[in-house]
This record gives sequence, structure tokens and C-alpha cells, in this order.
Amino acid sequence: MTCDEANILLHALLDNELDAGHAREVETHIASCPACAAEFAAQREMQRVLADTNLRYSAPAGLRSRIEASLPQPQRQPTRRSVLRGFAMGSAVSALAASGVVAVVLRQDDQQRILSEVVSAHLRSLQAGHLIDVVSTDQHTVKPWFNGKLDVAPPVIDLTAQGFTLVGGRLDYIDARAIGAVVYKRRQHVINLFVSQTTSTEHRPPKTQTMQGFNCRRWGERGLNFWAVSDIGGDELAEFVDKFEAAMKANVEG
Repeated sequence: MTCDEANILLHALLDNELDAGHAREVETHIASCPACAAEFAAQREMQRVLADTNLRYSAPAGLRSRIEASLPQPQRQPTRRSVLRGFAMGSAVSALAASGVVAVVLRQDDQQRILSEVVSAHLRSLQAGHLIDVVSTDQHTVKPWFNGKLDVAPPVIDLTAQGFTLVGGRLDYIDARAIGAVVYKRRQHVINLFVSQTTSTEHRPPKTQTMQGFNCRRWGERGLNFWAVSDIGGDELAEFVDKFEAAMKANVEG
């Protein structure tokens, strides 16, 4: 086992997420590598400090009263004029719906809601013990793990040679549905690739959005929706998606 491989698995070892075989390999490497042993000791100390630190925030006693004072006051009973205005507004909305404008707005809102759920799932995965269900740098181990757990297993591609290391996968939930998450690392940065099935087989070109400080690149291909989420730069995330798409296309054609 090399130092690069060991560094990827140190967190998993610390959180008792490794199977017996991988744990033994990492422990053997640490025993013979001072650099990795020092890194593991530093991570263990950080875990101890965080566990002993009280991170709970107590709100000031007067906060409740200030919030209640800032809330809107109860509305008066509606007048005949306001009721008529409401009917007129309803008619306008119906006209817009007939033209398809409302449907477009609703789809955009739905896309933003899904994006928010994807970013929230990425944040949850960064908590200790939540990142990986199956730990492996081998695509032939990760992909079969999804079989039987999902209607369609996500494509799992080894991009280590291109600078994006496969570290495992897990099940996650987006829009109240179970989906696959394939986990990569770029240096010490985590990239979650969420994959779900869709009825559309059209190709949707990649589009990058930013939410809560994370970059998310979304695209669609061959009946699958993809979201790649990470705190790496937008250019690097676009590079990851380009290399993933190219490798996936080569696998299909091959």
C-alpha cells in the first residue's frame, strides 16, 4: 500500500468504517511509515478535541421576544375590494398557466429544490461515518455492491490516472428516493457523484451552479441524472465531469 492510498483510508480507519482486510493493510502501512503514522496521530487528536469541545450555541434570553416582535401582525378581515382583486389575480394566473409560463416556473423551482437536497446530502456525507458504505478503490468492487439495492446501478469509473481517486460508494436519498452516490477524492477534497434514474434519454449538457459555497455540476445522459458536488473549483469539477463522460462513452462504445 502506498502513502497516497493510505491517506485516502485514514479517516475511514479512524471512524471504524473499514473491513478487516483493509484495516489490516492500513495499520501495517502506518506501522512502517512515520509520515502516515504522524498524520494518523494528528487526525486522532483532532477527533478527540472536537469530541471534547462543546459546540452547542445557547441563544440569548431576549432573542425569542425580538423575533416575535419582528413577525407580521395579524391581518384584518378582507374587504370586498381585496376579495375581487384576489379573483382577478386568480384569473391572471390561470391565463399564464394556459400559456405554459407557470409550468416553467414550477419546473425551475423543482430543480432548485432538488439542487438544495443534493447539496444537503453532500454536507451530511462529510460528517464522520457518513461518507462511504463500501470502501474500495476498485471499480469492480464498488459497482457490484449497488446491485439489488437500486433499480439501476450507477456507472462506476476509475479516474485515478486522471487525478480523481475512487474511494467507494454509498446509498443516499434525494427527492424521497434512494439513489447511488459514487465517492471520489481530489487531493483531500471529496467529490460526491449522485446518480438517479430518469425517464428521459436525452442528453442534457453539463451546467454548473453554486450553493452554500459548493459547486454542483448537473447533466443527463442515457436515462440517468448526474450531480457532481464538491468544494473544489468550478474548473476542476468541470474537468472531472469531462473525464467521467469521456470514460463512460468509451466504455459504452467498447
